[in-house]
Amino acid sequence: MSTTTAAAAELAVQAKEAALRSEGYWAGVWKRLRRDPVTIACASVLLLMLLVIVFAPLVAPHDPYQGSMIRRLRPIGTDNHLLGTDELGRDMLTRLIFGGRLSWFMGIVPVFLAFLIGTTLGVLAGFAGGRVNMLIMRVTDVFYAFPSVLLAVAISGALGAGIVNAILALTLVFVPQIIRVAESVTTGVRNLDFVEAARASGASAFTIVRVHVLGNVLGPIFVYATSLISVCMILASGLSFLGLGTRPPEPEWGLMLNTLRTAIYVQPWVAVLPGACIFVTSICFNLVSDGLRQAMDVKG
Repeated sequence: MSTTTAAAAELAVQAKEAALRSEGYWAGVWKRLRRDPVTIACASVLLLMLLVIVFAPLVAPHDPYQGSMIRRLRPIGTDNHLLGTDELGRDMLTRLIFGGRLSWFMGIVPVFLAFLIGTTLGVLAGFAGGRVNMLIMRVTDVFYAFPSVLLAVAISGALGAGIVNAILALTLVFVPQIIRVAESVTTGVRNLDFVEAARASGASAFTIVRVHVLGNVLGPIFVYATSLISVCMILASGLSFLGLGTRPPEPEWGLMLNTLRTAIYVQPWVAVLPGACIFVTSICFNLVSDGLRQAMDVKG
C-alpha cells in the first residue's frame, strides 16, 4: 500500500511540474501578478490616470488656459470648480488633467530612449568584452561621478529651457544607469551553455545576441527601466519647477508647483495638489515595478 501511495505521489508531482512547464513563462508571470493585490491596485490607478489624461479634452470641465482674476485661488469644493482655482483663476482640476499629459510624457519618453540606447550599448559591452567593454564602461563611470539631479540641471541649463532639451538632459542622465544593468546581465548570460552551443554551431555574433541573449536580458532591464519612470517624473517636475523644463502657460505638475508656491499660505490645499499627483503617480510606478520584478523572478 505504501509503495502504491508513494508512486501516486510521485506521479502527481511529475504532473504538476509538467503543467508548470507547459503554461509558459509569461503565463506564469501573469498568474503571479494576479495574486499581488498591491500591484494590481497600483496598475489600475495608473491605467485610470492614463485614460483620463489621454481623453482630457472630453473629461476636463474647463479650458486649461482660460482664467479670471476675480475667481483666483478659490478653495476646494467651490461651485463649478471642484478642486478650486489657481493664482490666475484657472480651474485646478482641468489644469491637473492636462498637466498629467506633459508630466507623463516627460517621465516616460526619456526612460524609453535611455532604454533603447542603454540596452544597445550595455549588451554590446557585455557580449564583446575586452576593450569595447572597457571603453563603454569607463565613459559610463564618468557620468556616475555626478549626482543625477545636478547632472540633469547642468545639462538642461547648458542646453536651455524647453521640453525637448529637458527630455534630452534626462535621457543622458538615465542612459549610464541602464548601460550598467544591461552590461551586468549580459556578462552573466554570454558564457552559459546555450550561448556556447550557438557559437559552436557557427552562428554569427549578431544572431547569437538577437536570438539567444536578448530574450534572457530584456526582462531584467525592462523591470529596472520601469523603476526609473517615477524618478524621471520627479526630476522632470524639478526641472520645470526651476524654469528649465516646461514654460508657462503650459500645464505641468512641476511648473504648477512653482507658480503656486506663493499661494501656500493662502490656499495650502490647492497649492499642494500638483505635488500630490506627482507623489501618487511615483509611488504607483514604484510598486508596479516591484511587483513585476517579483513576478518575473522564476525562483519566486
